[in-house]
Amino acid sequence: MSATETGLPLRLRGIGKRYGDSAVLRGIDLDVAPGACVAVVGRSGCGKSTLLRVIAGLETADTGTVDSGHAALAAQRDAVRLMFQDARLLPWKRVIDNVALGLGRAGRAQAQAALDAVGLGSRGGDWPATLSGGQRQRVALARALVHRPRLLLLDEPLGALDALTRIEMQQLIVQLWRQHGFTLVLVTHDVAEASALADRIVLIEHGQVGLDLPVPVPHPRAPGAPALAAIQAQVLARLLRTPDVVAPAGADTPAVEQGGAIPAPLSLRRII
Repeated sequence: MSATETGLPLRLRGIGKRYGDSAVLRGIDLDVAPGACVAVVGRSGCGKSTLLRVIAGLETADTGTVDSGHAALAAQRDAVRLMFQDARLLPWKRVIDNVALGLGRAGRAQAQAALDAVGLGSRGGDWPATLSGGQRQRVALARALVHRPRLLLLDEPLGALDALTRIEMQQLIVQLWRQHGFTLVLVTHDVAEASALADRIVLIEHGQVGLDLPVPVPHPRAPGAPALAAIQAQVLARLLRTPDVVAPAGADTPAVEQGGAIPAPLSLRRII
């Protein structure tokens, strides 16, 4: 089955969200093709995690719609899974039972297959407390994959991991995404991570899409490749000129950029 048959398309129109007097999201429009991988980046507080939670149905937008092109996404929640930075494993359940949650009696076999897929097939009988941070994130990924999602949402899933473990997890995510063909939307602070994983980077600023940039580099991608460095530089240049504020309702905001001139590479990779 191809990615276009497996992955769920995503269409956002006019998404707005306010908290009190602050407009966190301001009329966001976004289309994600089935089987695509899109990374959403931006400064802290720009609204990127709020946007992901709206897509997942954990937050309700004040304005706008979220659908898959033909039907509201709310009607297809069984096809959507969300993975957080915190693995959120139940400490009183063994690893395989954490993965098999909600699957019924037949779930253990499916959970074992998911653990095999993330390289933890021999750890099903262990307790979560015995696992490293990277291993716990692998279990969380297995728990999402066991439901065979058509849309996988990742909210800073690798943010708490060491550098080597992050690279290993990035490679695993790409491998599973290419193997299963689901649509993938990733929120990250790390521009290098966004360019390593995604085939498109969307920058949120002032609650709107400020930059929508393709990453036309085939996988596997070598860290530090000149093409990736140039893309990272372009995103960082936009980030560094963006004030770290939430725009008040009614304020003017910049228009979205589609590519453009690429400045000299910058050494800074992460905006926090």
